[in-house]
Amino acid sequence: MLVYRADADTGPQQTWHHSDSVVLAIEVVSEDSMERDRDVKPRKYAAAGILHYWRVEESDGLPVVYTYELDRATDTYTVTGIHHDRLKLTVPFPLTIDLGAINRRPPVASPSEPPQTSG
Repeated sequence: MLVYRADADTGPQQTWHHSDSVVLAIEVVSEDSMERDRDVKPRKYAAAGILHYWRVEESDGLPVVYTYELDRATDTYTVTGIHHDRLKLTVPFPLTIDLGAINRRPPVASPSEPPQTSG
């Protein structure tokens, strides 16, 4: 997933974005993509000059977000945080996400149970 600047060249036929337009690259890791998302893609994003990279992994059914910022002197990413319960950032933009609430859903009544009422 990419987050790009509002003034980036976009449109219904746009299938790629110039790296200068990309603010943040996010990869959601699965078993099939683990090596690419942890090694190959960060190197490619860094070489392209994308300033921020996040990697989202799963731990005990909940997301863990690893955040990185490009060190322009070495053209490699430096970890800026490992977020388990809450993702709260000011860079590259202000953002707060309750990571513990992502898989939290209200209980659903089974078809054999009557709906609960208060009264």
